[in-house]
Amino acid sequence: MTTSDIVQKLWNLCDVLRDDGINYSDYVTELVLLLFIKMEHENLESGVIKQPLLPDYARWNQLRGLSGIDLLNTYRRTLQQLSESANPRIAAIYANAQTSLSEPRHLEQLINDLDRIDWFDIDKDGLGDLYEGLLEKNASETKSGAGQYFTRRPLIDAMIAVMRPQVGETIQDPAAGTAGFLIAADRAIRAQTDDLLDLTEAQRAYQIRKAYVGMELVPNTRRLALMNCLLHGIEGDQEGAIHLGNTLGTAGQRLPKSDIILSNPPFGTAKGGGGPTRDDLTYATSNKQLAFVQHIVKHLKDGGRAAVVLPDNVLFEAGVGADIRRALMDKCRLHTVLRLPTGIFYAQGVKTNVLFFEKVGEAATGSTKDVWVYDMRANAPKFGKRTPLTDVHFAEFIAAYGEDENGKSERTDGGEQSRWRCFSREWIKSEKQDSLDIAWLKDDSVEDAADLPEPAVLAREVTDELNAALEELEGILAELGEVAE
Repeated sequence: MTTSDIVQKLWNLCDVLRDDGINYSDYVTELVLLLFIKMEHENLESGVIKQPLLPDYARWNQLRGLSGIDLLNTYRRTLQQLSESANPRIAAIYANAQTSLSEPRHLEQLINDLDRIDWFDIDKDGLGDLYEGLLEKNASETKSGAGQYFTRRPLIDAMIAVMRPQVGETIQDPAAGTAGFLIAADRAIRAQTDDLLDLTEAQRAYQIRKAYVGMELVPNTRRLALMNCLLHGIEGDQEGAIHLGNTLGTAGQRLPKSDIILSNPPFGTAKGGGGPTRDDLTYATSNKQLAFVQHIVKHLKDGGRAAVVLPDNVLFEAGVGADIRRALMDKCRLHTVLRLPTGIFYAQGVKTNVLFFEKVGEAATGSTKDVWVYDMRANAPKFGKRTPLTDVHFAEFIAAYGEDENGKSERTDGGEQSRWRCFSREWIKSEKQDSLDIAWLKDDSVEDAADLPEPAVLAREVTDELNAALEELEGILAELGEVAE
């Protein structure tokens, strides 16, 4: 059974909750409170985690053995007790948690249905994958949009593959979502160290409690991130690995300087909430992504490295956008830009890139000499449900990037017909006026303006269509007994 199969089964359970008066938007939150208890049970059974995360009163088998009003009352009491747990991470996960279920038979059916799912094949990000799958369902079937754009696993894995996180490095995601980047980084380090068994006790403790830190603005998403981290053996500090707060507000100033920053900051403007209010960023802007770029540069250690997903507008926006790009290329060695194909986020039209850079210093100038650009977008497949993005699509980019995590491996410009080219900082300044929106391949999937009819012909076609529409509206008014003025 694949993750998408399980997501579909979980989505079908929504019918149970809907009968109890719970709508789609509350459904995901309601389900994950129960799902964490189930996943803790499954991970213990399969040996993914060695010790129970939850106290005895909150174990899956305790709930499974009950029925009727006794079950519902026990579950309500369990959520309350967990929210008051002496373990600050568990208390944070279940903060203000309560069930909206009023019918005991619905809770009993949910537990029985969750028990019937084959969890054996759930892999990689586990709970995060399930949660994001449910959000995608919610977005596509309620037509309301998820409001959040989670990073696809193959893209995360490709970024981890080239950034090569190491034992002892601090890794930060200032827009953590469900902690996908941090969990993938931890997975890569565990693969290098026999699941941390090759490390000393001090190194192991560091990896579990200090190596990863993130910040998330949305409480329910942060709840999922904390659940996800604990299920993968990441404890973090007393607040957990993911702190609740606005990175672009005062809370963000408290995030530590890090060796690696991996992030996909939220798209959109400050109108969506969580806008920049910090007074320690050099350039004032209401553009969240541009503010996140400044945070990331500021919070990288000298010699640290970053990989950040950013929409096209960050690459070409004039004014303060250009100032921030110049500062980025001065303080950091921006060495690689990956132009991503469209259709890999829930909002199909969003065009994005990944910027890879190495911090030189806050006072450094002229740090960027050459920028390598890999164009995955031109003539790419139309990714979506029918053509999902997979690891295979990133294989050529990873090979071109090379083995050096800071992009210092020997590279070869493939020429005008290649996806992989190098552009000097001087050329970007003189020919692009510091825009990083660099494309050279002809995209056959995009209609060429040169092939379009003459403007006068297009204008005539539009006029004819508008006139026809007006005639139809006048006909409707006539049928309604109204006379058009």
